[in-house]
This record gives sequence, C-alpha cells and structure tokens, in this order.
Amino acid sequence: MVTPKLFQDFPTPESMARADFDILFPYIKSVSFAGNKTKHLLGMSRMLVDQYGSQIPDTVEELQKLPGVGRKTANVIASVIYNQPTMAVDTHVFRVSKRLGLVDTKASTPLAVEKTLLKYIAKEYVPLAHHWLILHGRYICVARRPKCEECPLTEWCMYFNKLKVEGKG
Repeated sequence: MVTPKLFQDFPTPESMARADFDILFPYIKSVSFAGNKTKHLLGMSRMLVDQYGSQIPDTVEELQKLPGVGRKTANVIASVIYNQPTMAVDTHVFRVSKRLGLVDTKASTPLAVEKTLLKYIAKEYVPLAHHWLILHGRYICVARRPKCEECPLTEWCMYFNKLKVEGKG
C-alpha cells in the first residue's frame, strides 16, 4: 500500500536522498515504526548514492552495512535479486526446518539454522528452498495447529513421527 506512491515520487536513490524526514515521513506513517523506517530509508538512500554509485550491493556483508538492513533482509535481496545461494531465516523457515528435522531442534538462533541449511542444501536449490520452506510454514506447517493430515512430507517429518509415537498423530 505504501510503496507505489513512494516509488512514484522517489523513483531513484538520488531523489530519495534529497528528501528530508518531514517530506518522507507522510508516505510511510501508516507502517509500524514509521519514524525509524523513515530515518533508515533516508540513510540508506544517501549511502547508496555516496558509497555505492546508486547501485544495490550484491553481497550480504555489504547489504548489512545499509541502515535498516539486517541479515534476513540482506539474504532475501542477495537471493531474490542476485540469485545467490543465501538462506533468509524468518519464523516460518526457523519453525519448519526444525519440525522436519532439517536442523537440530536445539538450534536456537536464525544464524545457526541458516548455516545448517546452507551446509546440507545444494547451492542451486537454496533460493528455491527458502521459498518452499516459507510457503510450507505459512499454509501447511502452521505454528499452532499444523495441518499434518494435508502434508505430503509426513513420511520424513520428525515432528509428525514424534506425534505418531506419542499417539497424537
């Protein structure tokens, strides 16, 4: 809802870098943490112009230097825009990879899950695997009541097999 008008009025990093807080804030005031996001957008635009020739960096390390860009966002950009074998770990990927048994259930951080998944998923499948895990977590392996009866992966799923052993599956 926010980006069409924002990008219409600020189509380049240069145009956004010339704006100030009071000009940019009304465009994104409806989103959560609008004040911080406004500061990040301005800082990011200025940094893109000043340090990257208005080009979006192509490495996770460089992307994370941009204001407001954390590891998950950097991984998404590297994967989707640059088709790099990076794994963004959101709540869905975190939950599903543990339930399926793709990572140790004791993996307590997104970074630990990311490193394990990258270790075992072939590089050419990583960008797709990220989306598969997200979609599976959104629509089948949902947080509160996973739809195991609809899941085509129960044969290999540690979570489902544990429920079966406990007589709950």
